[in-house]
Amino acid sequence: MAERRLLVLFGSQTGTAQDTAERIGREAKRWHLQCRVEALDSCDVANLIHEPLVVFVCATTGQGDPPDNMKMFWRFLFRKNLPAGSLCQLDYAVLGLGDSSYPKFNFVAKKLHKRLLQLGGNPLLPVALGDDQHDLGPDAVVDPWLMALWDKILALYPLPPGLEIISPDVRLPPKYTLHYLPEDSPHPNSDLLQLAAPQAAPCELHPFAARVVSNQRVTAQSHFQDVRLIEFDITGSGITFSAGDVVMIQPQNCPEDVQQFCQLLCLEPHRHFVLEPMEPGTPLPPLLPQPCTIQYLVTHYLDISCVPRRSFFELLAFFSTNELEREKLQEFSSAQGQEELYSYCNRPRRTTLEVLWDFPHTTCAIPADYLLDLIPRIRPRAFSIASSLLAHPERMQILVAVVRYKTCLNKPRRGLCSTWLASLNPEQGDVRVPLWVKKGGMKFPADPATPVIMIGPGTGVAPFRAAIQERVALGQGGNCLFFGCRYKSKDFYCQMEWEELVTKGLLTLFTAFSRDQEEKVYVQHRIQENGRLVWELLSSGNAHVYLAG
Repeated sequence: MAERRLLVLFGSQTGTAQDTAERIGREAKRWHLQCRVEALDSCDVANLIHEPLVVFVCATTGQGDPPDNMKMFWRFLFRKNLPAGSLCQLDYAVLGLGDSSYPKFNFVAKKLHKRLLQLGGNPLLPVALGDDQHDLGPDAVVDPWLMALWDKILALYPLPPGLEIISPDVRLPPKYTLHYLPEDSPHPNSDLLQLAAPQAAPCELHPFAARVVSNQRVTAQSHFQDVRLIEFDITGSGITFSAGDVVMIQPQNCPEDVQQFCQLLCLEPHRHFVLEPMEPGTPLPPLLPQPCTIQYLVTHYLDISCVPRRSFFELLAFFSTNELEREKLQEFSSAQGQEELYSYCNRPRRTTLEVLWDFPHTTCAIPADYLLDLIPRIRPRAFSIASSLLAHPERMQILVAVVRYKTCLNKPRRGLCSTWLASLNPEQGDVRVPLWVKKGGMKFPADPATPVIMIGPGTGVAPFRAAIQERVALGQGGNCLFFGCRYKSKDFYCQMEWEELVTKGLLTLFTAFSRDQEEKVYVQHRIQENGRLVWELLSSGNAHVYLAG
């Protein structure tokens, strides 16, 4: 009998495709299929020719681009020299997650489906196009498509005799078991940030712990928005970057939230534990030290401030000993309850921690083994680098708007990473931030004679500050910047720096302060007023135009 194995591969930018892929993995267990769930770039593409059955779950980002964790796979798959029938043994299905308000709706899924077909793959179903704009979200497409998929798979790979489908009412085992170590056993100090090995360039699995040199507020105290210019010391990191590159920062939860979480779940923060996979071959989470403390797990790994997804409620319902709470959780995880879930969770941006407060009987019954199944890991955040190594050697600066806004909930919503960064005070000792650099999407012209027109309202000016510093250091003129903000006196970032460059003739600057007069003035008005200059730079100067928000 054919081996009943399924590979689920995902390309995910914000975590939705990964969440859906893991859902498919859980459902596969109910059908007694051997199943692996992996990011597309983590799998060896050459091995696809040996896989009998693969489900691809992919998001589309930006202007029809593949997510970061499938870019290598994408390049490989579209190589011209791949033989036409190389995937003729592969049964596959593609599930796309997109947003129909974008012109290239689900472009990646459609293109992947077509390419697999060209390479001889056998589609089990037409490509599914989940849509964020649908009243019920992508699940409106995903739910019926998955039912059809399991029918197809079971027809190809029937259940072995004597095995029954595991009912949806039965709780599946956790991915890992969490073994507490005896209180008196010796532990290496695993909670120290793992520094990147000096010979390797820092990356997500080995970030560099950069020291915070300064953390300066660049908006007036009276201004509603708190914006920070933060400088890091990257001496000895091996990090290099150029204008347009992006720094990835791994944030952490605030101590109050960590304490509340541990109290709600009756966890002892200082207990050490080791993780053991339930199934042989399941890799351990790469970013968790072994052994680890509960405090480290909750501070650095579990995203307790994210808005929970439907799968969270589905698993939570299994632990509930309280009938009222269980019914509500089951409703939130059903297809019919999605509008109600949206109103309860997504619209007010209610966090995982706040949801746990609302279900106290269930929360205190959550087994520690299920923490990593229930709560996703904290994802790194991307910031445009706002400085050049030519102007600030061994240093890196970022411009951060601290995210804070009101919803119908009493407590203001706060951005996890920006709030944490703003709270760091280098005057209180050695403060470190785990970071690494990624190539950005902006490339500035190599020819020094090519003029650049940069349009960067608000913190969108960050990459242009890096570019201008770099170009000025290389003696390149032709720098034209359109900058916009609300008030000249309150949020004109880097004002003195720009004015000094204008005086030296190294920068042409146009500013739009939208609230400084009766009529609102924005950068587009300044571009229009200076249309003749802009056209001259474009037509005879061959200028490049850059826009950042």
